[in-house]
Amino acid sequence: MNKGLDLVILCGGRGKRLGNLTANTPKPLIKINNKRFLDYIIQFYQKYYFNRIFLLTSYKARKFEKYNKKYFNSIISICIKEKKAKGTGGALNELKKKIKNDFLLVNGDSYLDYNFKNFQKIRKKYLGKIILIKNNNYYSNTKLSSLNLNKKKEVIFNGNNSKYMNAGIYLFKSDIFDYISNKDLSLEDEVLPELIKKRKIEGIKEKGTFIDIGTKKNLELANQIFKKKKIFPAIFFDRDGVLNEDNGYVCKYSDFIWKKGVLKLLRYLSKKKFYLFIVTNQSGIGRGYFTIDSFMTLHRKIKYFLSKKDIYFHDIKFCPHHPEFGLKEFKKYCSCRKPGNKMLEEIIVDWNLDIKRSVMVGDKISDKLASIKTNVNFFYSDSGYEKRLVTYFNKLY
Repeated sequence: MNKGLDLVILCGGRGKRLGNLTANTPKPLIKINNKRFLDYIIQFYQKYYFNRIFLLTSYKARKFEKYNKKYFNSIISICIKEKKAKGTGGALNELKKKIKNDFLLVNGDSYLDYNFKNFQKIRKKYLGKIILIKNNNYYSNTKLSSLNLNKKKEVIFNGNNSKYMNAGIYLFKSDIFDYISNKDLSLEDEVLPELIKKRKIEGIKEKGTFIDIGTKKNLELANQIFKKKKIFPAIFFDRDGVLNEDNGYVCKYSDFIWKKGVLKLLRYLSKKKFYLFIVTNQSGIGRGYFTIDSFMTLHRKIKYFLSKKDIYFHDIKFCPHHPEFGLKEFKKYCSCRKPGNKMLEEIIVDWNLDIKRSVMVGDKISDKLASIKTNVNFFYSDSGYEKRLVTYFNKLY
């Protein structure tokens, strides 16, 4: 299986311009509308296939280690602490021996809603690729501002004639490490300007909403933008018997057989930008038939397969327990095992979902009972339900 890209998030900044707001809290962990800013970033990327995700930390690094434990069911999340803060370029030096393939690098204090599919490849002659956006609100952002693209779509400095700026999102080949050293070094002020002058950086322009939280004024603007951000409905899918044939405790990719018509439905829902989730009882883990690691390996392969078809699940929750047949710590009654609805409630809180227009799709009464407890509409995955589900959402939009 192709390893895909690694995702690296720069989280080491002190955030001095935010004053007492960052006295005890790193900038990426500041809450906006009851969600940490880093949640917005990772949730944007989580639905895509990545090999690994790295959090590069420095200031209040232990706070990220605690935060790191909640992520993620489908991505390996790794915190790397700098021994000493060395700027954005020096921070990357920590990854020299860990990353051998192309990787995506993003700032932990800014967010852009963009079409990631158009940003996954670098042309042969270039070392990196960056996103340019129009600078309509962030006039204090002077790092790599006044940029533009030439006819070859290479990034160039354009003086005062351009209103485009760097969005803090980069796609790099591993060769970029030849320009990175173990010293205090700025990626934006030293490394990239040199590469731009050498015509080694290509770029694309994006029109998505850009959010930066570097100052108190920008933080308040971020609050306003996220409050107005459109919330799409969610579809919660049971797995076995709904998405795939229920052949009994499926844990190998070779045994995972998609049900007829499911991929067509999922492609339609992804195209509509609906939130898609899997909530599944997996007592096979508790019974000792397979492990959590093998379950996660299966779902990484599923994610890779679906990504090639432009189908994306935003998250997956699973319950490994069974009150009667579970072994050791897995033998217990719990609120996450359906008909309990803890898995659905956790997703609703994490993703701030519109449950009034959301639905659950399942094949058992336990699925329906979980949806009733959550006040979510329910569809049995019987013959022809796909058409009824599409009709339901067409009426909403």
